[in-house]
Amino acid sequence: MLAFLGAIICIIASVHPAGTAAPAAVPAADNDSAAAALLPAADKGLGALHGPAEALASAGPRLPGGAPPPPPLFSRFVCTPLSAECPATGPAASTGPAAGPEELLALRSAAAQLRRTALEQKERIRMDQETIRELTGKLSRCEGGLRTAAPPAAAAAGLRAAPRPGTMGHPPDEPPAVRELEEAVRALQDRIDRIEQELPARTNGSVPTSPALARDALHTKMEQLEEQLLSKILTLQKERQAASTDHSQKQHDIEKELNSLQNRVMELEHGPPGYSPPDAFKVSIPVQNNYMYARVKKSLPELYAFTICMWLKSKALGGLGTPFSYSVPSQANEIVLLEWGSNPLELLINDKVAQLPLSLKDKAWHHVCVAWTTRDGKWSAYQDGEQRGAGENLASWHAIKPQGVIILGQEQDTLGGRFDATQAFVGELAQFSVWDHMLAPAEILALANCTSHLQGNVIQWDDQAVEVFGGASKAGFTACEEGRKA
Repeated sequence: MLAFLGAIICIIASVHPAGTAAPAAVPAADNDSAAAALLPAADKGLGALHGPAEALASAGPRLPGGAPPPPPLFSRFVCTPLSAECPATGPAASTGPAAGPEELLALRSAAAQLRRTALEQKERIRMDQETIRELTGKLSRCEGGLRTAAPPAAAAAGLRAAPRPGTMGHPPDEPPAVRELEEAVRALQDRIDRIEQELPARTNGSVPTSPALARDALHTKMEQLEEQLLSKILTLQKERQAASTDHSQKQHDIEKELNSLQNRVMELEHGPPGYSPPDAFKVSIPVQNNYMYARVKKSLPELYAFTICMWLKSKALGGLGTPFSYSVPSQANEIVLLEWGSNPLELLINDKVAQLPLSLKDKAWHHVCVAWTTRDGKWSAYQDGEQRGAGENLASWHAIKPQGVIILGQEQDTLGGRFDATQAFVGELAQFSVWDHMLAPAEILALANCTSHLQGNVIQWDDQAVEVFGGASKAGFTACEEGRKA
């Protein structure tokens, strides 16, 4: 370290004004020769550039009278490491004259390393400046793309350009939600403009950080805009679903009106009917298709047990079809009585299946009851008052969900719809009733023998509570008389 400081002091001491006297002990010629001897071969060009003092003196112009020219303003820039001029101390001085070239080479290597470091830093600064300029240009293009172009007159008045047809305009057939979406986009654009105007002006010292701050602010605004667009899209989807629901409701109302007109025509054709109890009717489904059915207006509450009884007469050539089905929003097969194709008659509860050993294909009237309790999933099946089958583990500990739809004659794949013609019931059914407990075998036998008129405490068979659709019809029916005829 002391040798390095001594070399620096020598270089500084070698530069002196013209009026400073050179040391008498070392002549200029010796200094030149010593410096030339110390420099490596690659640096001898420096001596060729400056030349020795005698050569400079002989080559320069002389004054009149042959007087030598005045001494130069500055001497050579090479310091001769002589002890008389630059004394050194420490271990470097003990090495003698041989240590001078090594120290000079170390200084030159350090200077070259510093020069390379400075060039690398300069190149890195230049690349960072180019990156900043590129990001600033992209940011400007993004901001320009978000703004709608306004004519000079409108810009002078502080107004936006009118939307062009087909972009942000309002064609006559656009729904209100689309127009609201466009207005929301414009409102967001106005907010972005106001925020940009409120941002502090960029100074020279903040040039490297301002583009990053503006880019982050732009990303935040774009995320907010995307959230607003997503909200509007969800609103449009809900409106579309609501429109579809309204269409289904209108179709349902039209079918109801057509059925009312059909019943009125039948009354006019056959004359005014005599008085009959509200439960003295049957529903007829003459053809196997996916649009003839009856619907019970009342739904079921939450049940932990039930008994469902009915009179039915099948006219199907194959399977019985679906006498009834109960569906809820989360489960299409909450309660279903189904005989499809060559499969046996099945009772489905929460999509769990139990096969019932009943035979109902003789095209005669039969009284059918199915009973179930959530406790251990116990079930039993009755035909014409006699128990034909029983079992357990049918949807054990499951509670029947409320607020569903009861359909007579069709199997529901979704709540109240998506009927399959191959699973439709063909024939007649009556006296569909539901209790919230398991009836005793004696009570079921009395219903089948017409010795009891027990009504369901959850669903009762009532003419005003049953609607028919798609060509299904109602007709008078007396259970015991029809059963005896059969």
